Amino acid sequence: MDFGRAKNVLIYAFLLLNLVLGYQLWVDARESAGSNLDYTSLGDSTQRLMEEKGIQILAPIPSDTPVMPKLTYRYLNGDKAAGIVQLDQPIDSKLVFSEKEMAAALKKTIPDINQYKLDPLANLDASDRFILHPLAEQKWPLFHVNLELYYSNQKITAYRQSPIEMSTFEEEQQVLPASKALGTLVELFLPNEAVVQDITLGYYGEEFNSDSQVAAPAWRFVLEGGQTYYVQGISGEVISPKTDKSEE
Repeated sequence: MDFGRAKNVLIYAFLLLNLVLGYQLWVDARESAGSNLDYTSLGDSTQRLMEEKGIQILAPIPSDTPVMPKLTYRYLNGDKAAGIVQLDQPIDSKLVFSEKEMAAALKKTIPDINQYKLDPLANLDASDRFILHPLAEQKWPLFHVNLELYYSNQKITAYRQSPIEMSTFEEEQQVLPASKALGTLVELFLPNEAVVQDITLGYYGEEFNSDSQVAAPAWRFVLEGGQTYYVQGISGEVISPKTDKSEE
């Protein structure tokens, strides 16, 4: 008996088995990604409709309902139009994923860089830039105001920014639950087979041709493929980002 050959056959067999088992684990994890999420916060009718329409929720449904005010902001340069500014010294693009290192590298060029947060989902439509949003109260992203960091050959080479000044107004109000906002989308807006991959609370609002803009708390729902819905966190209105029109 050729023990050497038999040993090699066994080694290859074990390697093949590991590959098969690894692939099966990956498939099982992907298929069950939504099965371990807690849907108890959703109404029975919403859950039934999700099943009927084949809608999947792959993101945790936040349970927090913080108290938040509306806010106003204005563009310090007069409007949101801004040109692209080239960096004197390009920096490694990987620093974008380390907030402290990115802030240290860009602080001299963009002094308020530590007041912005990377939005990975907004970057799905941008192949040459990273998109960040300013944070209200150091926590809540203002979704439709962007700081864009342009990159090439794994280096950040330029940026585009329209600096803003934010302030709050009106009394704080409790934000409606994400489960209620999601229920509205499931019942009236989400198409069949929709897959919700992210649910995030922040600020969103229409922009007008005026010195001061207004934004209200809003839940952002991002579907697989990039389609986005905003649900106003106080009134519950669903906002279409393409038209900026609210729908009851």
